Amino acid sequence: MRRYFFGVVLGVALLAPGMTQASSAAFTRADFSSEELGSIEETVFDLALGAATCAVRAGAVDAPRTLTVIDYSKPSSEKRLWVYDLATRELLYEELVAHGQGTGANVATKFSNNHESHQTSLGLFVTDTTYVGRNGYSLRLDGLDKGINDRARERAIVMHGAPYVSQAFVKANGRLGRSWGCPAVSDAVAKQLIDRVKGGGLVFAYYPDAQWLKSSKFLRACGA
Repeated sequence: MRRYFFGVVLGVALLAPGMTQASSAAFTRADFSSEELGSIEETVFDLALGAATCAVRAGAVDAPRTLTVIDYSKPSSEKRLWVYDLATRELLYEELVAHGQGTGANVATKFSNNHESHQTSLGLFVTDTTYVGRNGYSLRLDGLDKGINDRARERAIVMHGAPYVSQAFVKANGRLGRSWGCPAVSDAVAKQLIDRVKGGGLVFAYYPDAQWLKSSKFLRACGA
């Protein structure tokens, strides 16, 4: 599979006019030890850190405590969700995560921001509040990428636990079960993971989609 990576400038030392020290903060891979990355591909991690940096500088978020990265280019049968503590530079979780029914079987191929598509959305999200609904304890997500994931709240795209997200399900079916577009995680870890990332954390959902990688304001000129 061909991967597309577009440069993101990290760690700029000089402040632009009107930019505060807080908004100039940069997250870089150099701050993390190799042991704290897990199995994530470094190029995907770099993109996620660059997007997080841009979100802070653009004022889209304020001092996120965690960064959750999902690599949908990996099959659902593999662990492809990582949660990092941006203050301590620690890897907190490395987990399985489901994608939407309309996105593919074991391998994701289609993504959407549209209602009733039952497809996963890409891009950068910020976590909000929790609630208990049809899928149990759930976390509301707000999409920050206009035209890519900004309908997440109205589509009810949330993080929640699901019984079809487990190694046992993979062993029996060759893949995870699928959601209606939500990043569903294992019931066993959902509550503690959600509580760790709720309230202003960032979620970066990746796939080598050329249109998104070219158009996202968080992946090109920072916040432009």
